Amino acid sequence: MAQEKFIVEVEPAKPAQNGKPSMGAVYRSLFAKDGFPPPIPGLDSCWDIFRLSVEKYPNNRMLGRREIVDGKPGKYVWMSYKEVYDIVIKVGNSIRSCGVDEGDKCGIYGANCPEWIMSMEACNAHGLYCVPLYDTLGAGAVEFIINHAEVKIAFVEEKKLPELLKTFPNAAKYLKTVVSFGNVTPQQKEEVEKCGVALYSWDEFLQLGSEKQIDLPVKKKEDICTIMYTSGTTGDPKGVLISNNSIVTLIAGVQCLLGSVNESLTVDDVYLSYLPLAHIFDRVIEECFINHGASIGFWRGDVKLLTEDIGELKPTIFCAVPRVLDRIYSGLQQKISSGGLLKSTLFNLAYAYKHHNLKKGRKHSEASPLSDKVVFSKVKEGLGGKVRLILSGAAPLAAHVEAFLRVVACCHVLQGYGLTETCAGTFVSLPNQYDMLGTVGPPVPNVDVCLESVPEMAYDALSSTPRGEVCVRGDTLFSGYYKREDLTKEVMIDGWFHTGDIGEWQPNGSLKIIDRKKNIFKLSQGEYVAVENLENIYGNNPVIDSIWIYGNSFESFLVAVLNPNQRAAEQWAQQNGVSGDFDSLCENPKVKEYILGELTKAGKEKKLKGFEFIKAVHLDPQPFDMERDLLTPTFKKKRPQLLKYYKDVIDNMYKTK
Repeated sequence: MAQEKFIVEVEPAKPAQNGKPSMGAVYRSLFAKDGFPPPIPGLDSCWDIFRLSVEKYPNNRMLGRREIVDGKPGKYVWMSYKEVYDIVIKVGNSIRSCGVDEGDKCGIYGANCPEWIMSMEACNAHGLYCVPLYDTLGAGAVEFIINHAEVKIAFVEEKKLPELLKTFPNAAKYLKTVVSFGNVTPQQKEEVEKCGVALYSWDEFLQLGSEKQIDLPVKKKEDICTIMYTSGTTGDPKGVLISNNSIVTLIAGVQCLLGSVNESLTVDDVYLSYLPLAHIFDRVIEECFINHGASIGFWRGDVKLLTEDIGELKPTIFCAVPRVLDRIYSGLQQKISSGGLLKSTLFNLAYAYKHHNLKKGRKHSEASPLSDKVVFSKVKEGLGGKVRLILSGAAPLAAHVEAFLRVVACCHVLQGYGLTETCAGTFVSLPNQYDMLGTVGPPVPNVDVCLESVPEMAYDALSSTPRGEVCVRGDTLFSGYYKREDLTKEVMIDGWFHTGDIGEWQPNGSLKIIDRKKNIFKLSQGEYVAVENLENIYGNNPVIDSIWIYGNSFESFLVAVLNPNQRAAEQWAQQNGVSGDFDSLCENPKVKEYILGELTKAGKEKKLKGFEFIKAVHLDPQPFDMERDLLTPTFKKKRPQLLKYYKDVIDNMYKTK
């Protein structure tokens, strides 16, 4: 049977010319072979998305949070679309009565909650630029964003107020009004009044505009609705300008895609809001839910309580970053291995049987209904029992984790890829296509995509296995970097956005992200090393939670710092008579030798070149984290910071090798 291909060619490849590298053929989704989905009538702005749903579904549950009764979390308590709308109108009137006008900038700072969405919708109503202030970039960056975007008014979570107040007096040049999602203390009010800033509690603020009824301005498609600052692994945060058109175009594409695979959203869908709304991934998913009159329940803001919130809310769609899915995977592995011999044998049998059928091309619901019922239903219950779709984004999901979840979660597990600049979803794998495992799937049906050759890294977009920099064209693209025309010109060339990621087309039309253009360095023998590609190869091992590989042009070999998987390391130590707690195992030369052996094995399997092998490792029991500034908020490695932090360790590895 010929393999189905999920993309169609719309323009032929172009050879290299005038110093420009060659470009592969331009493709789009098979679901858009007769043209992109038409815009949804009446949907010109993000405000229309909400307004039309209020008209259609006034009494549907829109936003929910858990009620705290006697200090204990109870059930989710819901506000309807109409109730939310009434508050949004009040918030908008109050904003305008503070002298904030159309086109002004409004900051939002804090964890996801109903007030976050209400403040955002008030911005949408009055044509303000919504500027999320990052939760994880620290006070320096918050101050940078307020001043760079000229934020006039900011909404802030009560417990983040002290962080925000640190930006004064410098931020007071632009920021004149601050509104807490909760309460404020008299001391806080006094503190900011000295800088000429007004501070309100949520309830006080709602009263400000209660006498006024301000007309809403007309919103146009090309108007900017949000400036999202991306952390970037280098330099200052960049403000990505996103228009109404980008978001409404994306929504039309998502609708077309889900309809084409029989997974359309409905009013009965329920979403757990926990991934930061300050990022585009969560923002556009929530817009899609609002567009369908569906329900959004908020978590309590603590990762340790996430599974409990899931159990109470029973979401139908679960979006996650690999970090969260890795945690779920490790937890399940632990349960299986501690469940006694019979249970784990039964589990392994059921797993092998269902996995075999999925590989043969069976749908997940038909691969082994008996195993689902007897064995895997417990896993499904752990996610609340109603999940039909798990979507992973923001970073690559390890293939062994994806394969495992596809078998045991009793739902579709899809991986997506996109950037803030492409308004999130650009590629997403399709349900029931097992051969898309480890890929990000084909393009969504509203963009054109091509690969551009990168000769200095030996990636050729015209070879039989096309590889090159992923370039995207279409209406979902950003409108530029705010006040940084120079940076916009670097990445937007002839209408194509250059992502900086290296992709490889698969025979079925899905794309695999294999490398990053900038993460390339030379070793002393003049060999180039594409480090991200190697990290993906070495990191795809259950013994390793994460790995950072380092080399430079003064040394002839690579070294690595890695976080071993605690369970795997302890298990090996037990079987091999090595004693000690996890910290001391990480110091133990025998454990290091074992892990280095595992890396070498992987390198040989993948037929890596000699200089691509890792010659020394340092094991850190503490995972790379944002607290030490080693990761960006989307868990990408900050290489310059990693080098600074582990400098002595690196020097030592090179000295003693």
